[in-house]
Amino acid sequence: MAAAGDIYERELRSLLSGDRKAIAKMIKTCSEDENRSYNLMLKDPFLVIRAAGSLGVDLVALRWDYSFPIEVKSSAEETMHFSRNPRLTEQAAKMKTACSRSNLLPVYAFRLKNVRGDPWRIFTIPTNEEIKGRNEILRRTIPTMEVTGNGNYIMRWGDGIKLCDLISYMSDGMTVSDDLFEE
Repeated sequence: MAAAGDIYERELRSLLSGDRKAIAKMIKTCSEDENRSYNLMLKDPFLVIRAAGSLGVDLVALRWDYSFPIEVKSSAEETMHFSRNPRLTEQAAKMKTACSRSNLLPVYAFRLKNVRGDPWRIFTIPTNEEIKGRNEILRRTIPTMEVTGNGNYIMRWGDGIKLCDLISYMSDGMTVSDDLFEE
């Protein structure tokens, strides 16, 4: 049996890859606008690779216009305090360092359990490092995690950008035609 986190990694990978079944399952409780955004992945999906390693990266999303590493987190609680688990803080630090060396945007995907509508919220780690290309524009769109006075990260689910809104933004006004829904 898969670990709980693996389920959500697979879900996110399938959504960003444009998997019809995953998208159909996700949009069952979503609004019309959320549905439309998720369906954009059918037209312009990412190649999503599961990352093996200890750099604090679960997935890597690649497409002609954007590419970024993603760390997937899930919780039944709306707030995730990294200070509660030193491993989370260490993982975020490694990811931030690796991304800054490569001019990549470090992305965190926070999946809230047992919620209707779009359960995914996207964040980035605060950094003053330069990020090149379109990812710099994306950085201005994605909210950063909160940082406490002690330097600990906090993700408040309600403060993140909805995954469907980020998809819509990255799709740059694309529309989904009816022929994409035909099998």
